This record gives sequence, C-alpha cells and structure tokens, in this order.
Amino acid sequence: MSAPDLIVLRNICFSFSATKPVLDHASFTLAPGEKIALTGPNGAGKTTLLHIMMGLQTAPKGTITVLQKPCKTEKDFRAIRGKVGLLFQDSDDQLFCPTVIEDVAFGPLNLGYNDADALEISHKTLADLGLTGFENRITHQLSGGEKRLVALATVLAMAPEILLLDEPTNGLDHRVESRLIEILQNLPQAMVIVSHNQSFLDQVATRKVTLHNGKLISESETW
Repeated sequence: MSAPDLIVLRNICFSFSATKPVLDHASFTLAPGEKIALTGPNGAGKTTLLHIMMGLQTAPKGTITVLQKPCKTEKDFRAIRGKVGLLFQDSDDQLFCPTVIEDVAFGPLNLGYNDADALEISHKTLADLGLTGFENRITHQLSGGEKRLVALATVLAMAPEILLLDEPTNGLDHRVESRLIEILQNLPQAMVIVSHNQSFLDQVATRKVTLHNGKLISESETW
C-alpha cells in the first residue's frame, strides 16, 4: 500500500483580476519522495501556487490538503507551516535578523528548541551548505548568492517534511549551484521546485509539472 500524498490540490481557482484567471480549476499532488519541477512562463502563477499551498494566498475555490490535513482557515495553515519549508523568490523577504546565525536559529527557536540546541542545529545546517564561518556575518551585507544559501539554511534548519523552493539557484555561481544540486539530490524531503534553470531541474527533479493557461499539466499528459 502506497503512502498517502503529502499535498493534494483539487480544482483550485485563483485570480488577481476578473479578466484572466491565474489558476483555473487546477489540480496537483505531491507524493512522498517526489521532487517536482514546476515550470511555466513568467507570470503563469508558479509563485502564487506555492503561496496557496502555504496559505499565504487564499484560493476562493477548490480544496487543499497538506500532510493529510484539510486546510481552509489560517488556523489550519498555521498548524502545518512548521512542517512545510518555503524558500521565497526574494531572499530579502526571508532574512530579517542582524546576523546569519540569528536568522538560521530563528526557526528552531520558534519550534520550541532551547538556545543550545537551536545553535547546534544552525551550525550544522550552515556547515552542510558550506557556510561555516558565516555565523556572525551581517546578513544585509552578504552577496546575492550568499543570501540565497542563508535563506535556504533558515528553511532546512526547521527540518520540514516538505520543501517549496522558488528559484533556488538565483544568484549562485556554478560552484555553489553544483553543491546545492548535490544537497537537494540527497535530501529525503519531497519538494516542489520552481526554476527556469533547466540544467538544474534535470539533475534534481523526478517529475515535471507545467502551469499552462491556469492548468497544471504533468509531463505524462498533453495540452
């Protein structure tokens, strides 16, 4: 018997205006262990879809189930957010503490870890991403690529069951991107990855879903 899906969206509708729907009865599933590439043109609604999965945008129609829990209200989404890690497209939206270690430790502390354990988790997470020595760096003085990795560290430090990654390779040079590929390939978490970097997706994703005219089309389907 297969394990239940981690995210199930059914007939999701969403629009910023009355003239053009962003999502038009779109349906989607994420199974355990899957690494799904979510592709589509700029403005198709990929980021919006990730935000709907987290309850940061409200879909007026359709159903959302995350980790077998129906999510309708803000209270429902608050209950699952500690288990679903979202990497924002803009790292500055994710980093708000003075130093790197404070940013990375923020999540574990909010999950209830004591100071010592939160720091241990943070140091290990930074080391895994090749960021040892960054602990006391001033966050807003980092380069774009460095901010990207620190933002990812803030997500991974919370040990989520699901990862939602919005353009994770933005600002990364080839060496750091190769390291990120290796990390994501070896992570056990299921993930949804929005990226225009096809080479990156080819090495990480196990399945492709395209957002096209408000619909989600699996690679096994046709338009």
